[in-house]
Amino acid sequence: MVSDPDYATDALVSADWVAERLDEFQRDDPDLRLVEVSVDTESYDDEHAPGAIGFNWETQLQDQTTRDILSKDDFESLLGSHGIANDSTVVLYGDNSNWFAAYAYWQFKYYGHEDVRLLDGGRDYWIEHDYPTTTEEPAFPAQEYTARGPFEDIRAYREDVENAIDRGVPLVDVRSPEEFSGEVLAPPGLNETAQRGGHIPGAQNISWAATVNDDGTFKSADELRELYAEKGIDGGESVVAYCRIGERSSIAWFALHELLGYESTVNYDGSWTEWGNLVGAPVETGDAE
Repeated sequence: MVSDPDYATDALVSADWVAERLDEFQRDDPDLRLVEVSVDTESYDDEHAPGAIGFNWETQLQDQTTRDILSKDDFESLLGSHGIANDSTVVLYGDNSNWFAAYAYWQFKYYGHEDVRLLDGGRDYWIEHDYPTTTEEPAFPAQEYTARGPFEDIRAYREDVENAIDRGVPLVDVRSPEEFSGEVLAPPGLNETAQRGGHIPGAQNISWAATVNDDGTFKSADELRELYAEKGIDGGESVVAYCRIGERSSIAWFALHELLGYESTVNYDGSWTEWGNLVGAPVETGDAE
């Protein structure tokens, strides 16, 4: 199912595992559901894995009146209307090595979905390795979906970050070194969403890209463990991950929480869009040590 048996959970599935079950993903029976999650659905419209539902991160997984994740009611409505049931095994994948798919995974866990997985390597891996694609959009029978939680133990808010600074809790900034230093406010081509550049005081810069291989698949458990241990993170205490809008930090959260089993890892989804705009919030600039 996965490339490394040393991962703490079976949350990561291979492209071969999905390909072997494509017929099941296309059935009306809700046992298996495949979902492509990207910042928009343009790539999905061009081609996607057979049976895959398309979720637009910006318009479907975000509250459209507040900068927040979906309410429980809206989450229930979204999943149920796309044929996802409480006991469905849901496999998520997306562009940019699963940035937005990992965010969706984290949101699924926030609302207590038991069996959700991430497709290792994401959309790019699927396309580049010539797995089947289609332009056909599935229409599954609606289901009654009832969310649980929310489970706040995987989410950090502004107050939690302030407390983490005071207590010396590790903060992992997964953005690029240029964003971390304050040289730029956003990755190339993306909108600047903060007034100030820099990073949260005391944060370590461990880029999300360091957690994946060149083909977008996650590195082995041993490699991930060594990567974080070099910055003093070994699972023995709480860890707060953040980025710009919470999607890249979901990759780090997934690596730490799901693949390494560091259960006290939380995702600060407000991230730099919130912190970099706060009046009076402390900011550091300069390169990582």
